[in-house]
Amino acid sequence: MVIKVFLASSSGSTAIKKKQQDVLGFLEALKVDYAPLDIACNEDNRMWMRENVPVEKKPTNGIPLPPQIFNEESYCGDYETFFDAKEDNAVYAFLGLPPPPGSKEAKEAEKAFILENGPVENGTVENETVESETVENGTDDAEDEENLEAEEVEEENLDDDSLKAPVKQEEAQEEVEDEEAKGEDDQPVSEGEEDLGSEEEEELRQLEEEEEAPEVTEQEEEDE
Repeated sequence: MVIKVFLASSSGSTAIKKKQQDVLGFLEALKVDYAPLDIACNEDNRMWMRENVPVEKKPTNGIPLPPQIFNEESYCGDYETFFDAKEDNAVYAFLGLPPPPGSKEAKEAEKAFILENGPVENGTVENETVESETVENGTDDAEDEENLEAEEVEEENLDDDSLKAPVKQEEAQEEVEDEEAKGEDDQPVSEGEEDLGSEEEEELRQLEEEEEAPEVTEQEEEDE
């Protein structure tokens, strides 16, 4: 983007010369690149300037006086609007150029932005972070609830298994004892055990006979 300043090098007006020098001197101080275009020696420059100055910015006679300032084909203003922008520290905005970082105009623009939109940290950025945190917390809470439900189900299953396990063990022990008892009852008696049983029976019979024998003798003696 080139800043075009239309001048009249051979103007006899002291006021116009002073205004032109003021504009050029300030642009040089700001280190803004510009192209001076003389309308006194170049008829094309004069015609282009008169045609491209907006109608509402032209004086009553319809002939705009230098200096007139353009950014490429975009009209910026005349000396009066340039002076107002200089007083308001808004020359870069007047020229349609971004202010350099750290300049007074950049700081003023930042303050104006903050006043209109609020600080960036407390504005949209923080709101976005808060919304993202709520979404993440929401998903985390849902996941936590699902995990808790799964743990409760597992605990219930464990409790059921823990209750069922002793019952099954007791039933198994009872079955084993029943089988052992049946095994003992079903075991065949050996020959030795049978002999011992018959001998005991004979001894018991002999003892019974001996006990009965004295009673008979006593009765016989009494009869005699």
